[in-house]
Amino acid sequence: MNRLGGETSPYLLQHADNPVDWQPWGEAAMREARERDVPLLISVGYSACHWCHVMAHESFEDAETAALMNAYFVNVKVDREERPDVDAVYMNATQAMTQHGGWPMTVFATPDGHPFYCGTYFPRPQFQRLLQGVHNAWTEDRDNVVTQGAKVVEALNENTALPSGPLPTQETLATAVQNLRDTFDPVNGGFGRAPKFPPSMALEFLIRYQSAGARGESARLHPMPTSPEAGATMSTAREMSGFTLERMARGGMYDQLGGGFARYSVDAEWVVPHFEKMLYDNALLLRVYTHWWRATGTPLARRIALETADWMLRELRTEQGGFASALDADSEGEEGRFYVWTPEQLREVLGDEDGAWATGLFEVTGTFEHGSSVLQLLNDPDDLPRFDRVRARLLEARAQRVRPGRDDKVVAAWNGLAIAALAETGAVFERPDYVEAAETAAGLLARLHVDGERLVRTSLAGQAGDHAGVLEDYADVAEGFLALYGVTGNDAWYVLAELLLGTVLDRFPDGSGGFYDTADDAERLFQRPQDPTDNATPSGQFAAAGALLSYAALSGSARHREAAHEALGAVSVLAKGHARFAGWGLAVAQAALKGPVEVAITGDLGDPATRALHRAALLADVPGLVIAAGAGDVPLLQGRGTAPAAYVCRNFTCRMPVTTPEELRAELLAAG
Repeated sequence: MNRLGGETSPYLLQHADNPVDWQPWGEAAMREARERDVPLLISVGYSACHWCHVMAHESFEDAETAALMNAYFVNVKVDREERPDVDAVYMNATQAMTQHGGWPMTVFATPDGHPFYCGTYFPRPQFQRLLQGVHNAWTEDRDNVVTQGAKVVEALNENTALPSGPLPTQETLATAVQNLRDTFDPVNGGFGRAPKFPPSMALEFLIRYQSAGARGESARLHPMPTSPEAGATMSTAREMSGFTLERMARGGMYDQLGGGFARYSVDAEWVVPHFEKMLYDNALLLRVYTHWWRATGTPLARRIALETADWMLRELRTEQGGFASALDADSEGEEGRFYVWTPEQLREVLGDEDGAWATGLFEVTGTFEHGSSVLQLLNDPDDLPRFDRVRARLLEARAQRVRPGRDDKVVAAWNGLAIAALAETGAVFERPDYVEAAETAAGLLARLHVDGERLVRTSLAGQAGDHAGVLEDYADVAEGFLALYGVTGNDAWYVLAELLLGTVLDRFPDGSGGFYDTADDAERLFQRPQDPTDNATPSGQFAAAGALLSYAALSGSARHREAAHEALGAVSVLAKGHARFAGWGLAVAQAALKGPVEVAITGDLGDPATRALHRAALLADVPGLVIAAGAGDVPLLQGRGTAPAAYVCRNFTCRMPVTTPEELRAELLAAG
């Protein structure tokens, strides 16, 4: 019997009508496997995963394959976005056994959950042979199978700790820039070879590194570095970040009609994407493009930031005010069908003259399948009014197509990223609708996901899920709440961040300066997951370091500051050879080396003089700048009076107050 019908995960519900006797992850599945004396077949994926859909159509909807699965195994479906802890430990096993990983992930395990054979996507004929082969091994060579599972678990548990080092120095960060340069693609931007993923965290670090050294040529808030080595790395950082951000924004990975970024590019040139659109990618990139504009004033950065924010509000907002997880890659059973165009389709919508113009402008030259193309915009149009008309007509025509499915699941961590990005973007570009959207999403998390001092990872349609938050949930939500406080001055968000970070310090430490990804009272898996390296999102450890550092700057808490510094010790180990996987830690370390700089703004935020000071602080290109504003009990504001004024501080040691934006900019220069 298929037991997924009562689940809240859209991914699990996609499989509720399969002939496979699926059940969710849990003790009930393991108990059944022990009672039947059969292995577990654990299938891990997510709703927007193209190859997950392919394997589902080929195998899980096939009666013959389902009969083999039901006869030989207890079949468990896992949404990796709902249970990142389960996904992490089995991905470790898959990568250890096969030297690669991905989704769908297919794991055969003992009834105790110990993996003994792992893989990813299997075509149906191969999968059927594999099912029979694993069954034969289980029935005819059980001892070796069980021994293999025990050895895998033992090996994985022997290699969990990453050495830590001291707090990174400016020299450490310069080394990281050089390491990033070693894998930088000077022709196309980005790092490494195809497929290329948006390196959001590394780009955030490079922008902060550049800003710390020069503050950006337009802002002129800090002198140029004096040493040739520092000048060279700063120039390298500027070139790598700016070139990559431009190439990503002009290629096919960015939706040139509707805004928003796809998951990754299958080629090195950013032309053809893997078409699913994820909340976390767009939240991270929104913040990066906003910071790029703040550092450089580049018009492209402003356009992409605003279009991405508009897309998030238009396409991902749920009825409850949170943000959905993803849009599928597929529609009508075809990957990318919703997004691609042929020259004939353009002429049909636009007419011959505009159709030919759009064909050239958008590089419609057969870059995808069956003569279709992903739209690119390699150069700005020479006729902007015409471009706006053409884009509007194409968007209207595209809206008549069958839309990709949406995963309406609200993930706490990713909504935290969205809250931070929208709050900052709304403040920088004076878009109160973005700030309001951030406040609404934060309110949903506070009502539905925050349960005392604990956090629930997911919700759907206003109903909280059953799964406990992991480290990234606590860290990213705290980061979002602190960013929202800095923009709005509503200290309720500061108080909630304080609550969540207290749980981080009480429940997640590993005793050596780092953090586990699950709490000390979480479900026990065969391995307690811990990975300080960034993946598609900031690692839980580095995200926690960032939130702890910001909170310490607002509160003066030595406990939080010390915990942040200790968590950044892993950066010193990764910077030399693996900087790409420590981008967020490097960005936080850059802020830590600057203090971070704190700005306390007193006075009523309804007063124009106070608002002017607040806006000057929000526009300051200072890495990791922390802002306290408004009324309330935030310690950085205490004892400073109620008249409009700004205090620039570091570690609660403040310079004399100033009362004009010009004076505040000068004080930020002196503090740098």
